[in-house]
Amino acid sequence: MIFKPTIIKDVVEIQPTVFEDNRGHFFEFYHKQAFINAGIECDFVQDNQSASLKNVLRGLHFQKPPFAQAKLCRVLKGSVIDIAVDIRKNSPTYGKHISILLNDQKKNMLFIPEGFAHGFITLEDHTIFQYKCSNYYNKESEDCILWNDLDININWSIENPIISEKDKIGKKFTDFKTPFSY
Repeated sequence: MIFKPTIIKDVVEIQPTVFEDNRGHFFEFYHKQAFINAGIECDFVQDNQSASLKNVLRGLHFQKPPFAQAKLCRVLKGSVIDIAVDIRKNSPTYGKHISILLNDQKKNMLFIPEGFAHGFITLEDHTIFQYKCSNYYNKESEDCILWNDLDININWSIENPIISEKDKIGKKFTDFKTPFSY
């Protein structure tokens, strides 16, 4: 596995080593010791998966402490633009975001630590997105920042995404009081 730092500290793109032959391919997408050796110490306790049509936008979601979650995101089928927004108070990249193309061809992944809002937009029909979480989902701890907030200024690459009612009413970034510290 290759662990590639991104422009935002602690967010890491991971490229697994893929073994291919005439039968298909094989790769490890998670190896605890390899992650620890790369400085990512995280106990994952829950796996989630979504299937979406093209142009579905999900986000920008996070869980507030004590149910905050780190995530390891990957695409099983299709492709997405995956977004992580730094919401850690006093971080030098507070309010900044990282945008990474994840797809089933590259088989790359994105590790997002606690203290980030997360979202993605699907680029193909029937995209299957999977992520491991370091904490259990808790409905009372879920929160959402408005996906198209001008202060964050994310280029989602489309003008009229398909969005849930919940995501349409996310908080404006200027009204948001972060529970996370750097």
